[in-house]
Amino acid sequence: MKTYAGYIRVSTAKQGEKGVSLQEQRSAIEGYAVRNNLAVSEWFEERETAAKRGRPVFNQMLAMLRRRKVEGVVIHKIDRSARNLKDWADLGDLIDSGVEVHFAGDSLDLHTRGGRLSADIQAVVAADFIRNLREETRKGMYGRLKQGLYPLAAPLGYLDRGKGNPKEIDPARGRLVRYLFERYATGSHSLDTLVEEARRMGLSNRHGEPLKRSAISCILKNPFYIGVLKMGPRGEVFQGVHQPLISRHLFETVQEILAGRVRHVSFVHPFLFRGLLTCGACGRLLTGELHKGHIYYRCHNRRCVDKASAREEEVEKTVRGLLAQIQPSEAQIECMLRLIAHMRTEFNEEREKRGEQLRLQLGRAKVRLDRLIDSHLEGLLEDHVFCQKKATILFEVHHLEEDLTALKDDSTNSIAKLEKCFELSKTALLTYESGNSDEKRQLVEIVSSNRRVFGKNVVVEPSNPFQLLLNRPPVRARVLEPNPVRTLLEWVNSKEGFMFDLKMQELGL
Repeated sequence: MKTYAGYIRVSTAKQGEKGVSLQEQRSAIEGYAVRNNLAVSEWFEERETAAKRGRPVFNQMLAMLRRRKVEGVVIHKIDRSARNLKDWADLGDLIDSGVEVHFAGDSLDLHTRGGRLSADIQAVVAADFIRNLREETRKGMYGRLKQGLYPLAAPLGYLDRGKGNPKEIDPARGRLVRYLFERYATGSHSLDTLVEEARRMGLSNRHGEPLKRSAISCILKNPFYIGVLKMGPRGEVFQGVHQPLISRHLFETVQEILAGRVRHVSFVHPFLFRGLLTCGACGRLLTGELHKGHIYYRCHNRRCVDKASAREEEVEKTVRGLLAQIQPSEAQIECMLRLIAHMRTEFNEEREKRGEQLRLQLGRAKVRLDRLIDSHLEGLLEDHVFCQKKATILFEVHHLEEDLTALKDDSTNSIAKLEKCFELSKTALLTYESGNSDEKRQLVEIVSSNRRVFGKNVVVEPSNPFQLLLNRPPVRARVLEPNPVRTLLEWVNSKEGFMFDLKMQELGL
C-alpha cells in the first residue's frame, strides 16, 4: 500500500470553528484514505493563516514531497492548502512532477485538464477571498482608528472593554506603569533598573511573565499612554478617545532620555551627597570617599589647581543653614499668602483668556487637518507626505486639548504648584531632620542648586523657586508687588518647573 502524508491547517482566529477544526479535517482525511485504499503515515499540523507565506510546517511538507519520501499528500480542501497563489504554484509544480495530491473534500481529478482547471479556479477564488478579507479587516481597523478606538489588545496598564468601547485604565497596573515613566524621567534609572523595579512591584505582562528590557522600552516609547494611537508600518497617528495615563511633559521627558539627550546618573556608593557637589574651580563632580572614619568629597581632576575637598559634616551644616534661611517668619507667611490670594484672582482672569486662545488655536488646527485630508483624497499629496503632516497636526491638537484639560484642573495649575513650594519652604528643615538618607538627598536636590566647593568652603544656593521666594517684599510694604510671584509662576510652567514638580511628587509632597 502506498504511503501518504496528511496536512491539516487551522487559522488561529478560526480554531475550533465548525467544519474547519483540526479534528474534523483529520477525520475527513482518514475517511477518504480508507475509501481509496491509501495509508497516511505522517501528519503535518499547522496553526497559521494561509494568507501568510513562509508557513514552516507547510514548507516541511513540501520538502518531504520533493524528496519523494511519500507518494503524495492528502489535504482536506484547496483553501486549507493555499490561499495565496505562490504556495499554490509550488504545489502545482509538485503535481506536474508526478507527486499525488488528493483533496478529501473536493472531487477533483488533477490528472485531467478539466480537473486541474477547476482546481486552479478554486485556488484563485481562495486567494481573492483572502485578499478581500484582508482589505475589509484593514478598513474596519482604520474606521476604528478614525473614531479614536484602538483595534488591538489593550497595552499594559489598560483594560479591554469590548469592541466599540475605548480602553480603560487598569486601576492596579495603571499606577505601576505610570510609576515606571516617573522613575525613568528622573534620569536616575536605566532600563535595566526598571526591570528590577517592575519585578519588585510584581508588574508582569498579560501572560503573567516578568517584563523584559525590550518590553519596558516599548512601553516607554508608546504614545498610547498620552492618548495618541500610532499604527501601521508608516507610523500613522490618530487621536485616541481613551483617558491618557501620563502627561505630555512626562512622555517627552522620557523620550529625550531614551534618545540620549539627557544622561543617566548612576551611583555605586551610598554617600549622602553623592553626585550633588561640584568643584568650584573646574566644575567636575566631586567623588565621595571614606577616610579615617569620615566621608570626604574631593575633586580628582589632575588639571584642577583648586583640589576642592569638604567633609560631609561641613556640607550638611551648610545645607541646614540654607533650609533655615528659606523658612519664612510668621509675618512673611502672612504677606506671601496675601500675594498668592492676589495672584489667584489675576490667574483666574488670565486662565479665561488663555482658555479662549487655546480653543481658537484648537479650532484652527482642526480646520487645517480637514483641509489636509481633503487634499489627500483629491490626490494632491503623496501618502508619506500626508502621514507626516497629519502626525504633526494631530500631535498639535493633542497638546492643545491637554493644555485645555490642565487649565481646568485646579490641582495642576500654577497657583497650586506655587502653594506647594511655599508649604515646603515652611517645613523643609523639619522634613530634612526627620527623613532617611534617600529622602534627605531628594530634598537637597529640590531646594538647592549650584552646590559647589571652593577649596574647603561649601557654597549651596537655593534653587529657582526658593530663590524667588527669598526675594519676597518687605513685611511692612503697603503696596503688594506681585512681580516675584509672577516670575515664579512662569518658572513653574516651564520644563524645569515640571521636573521640579516630579521630584516633589517622588518625595511625597
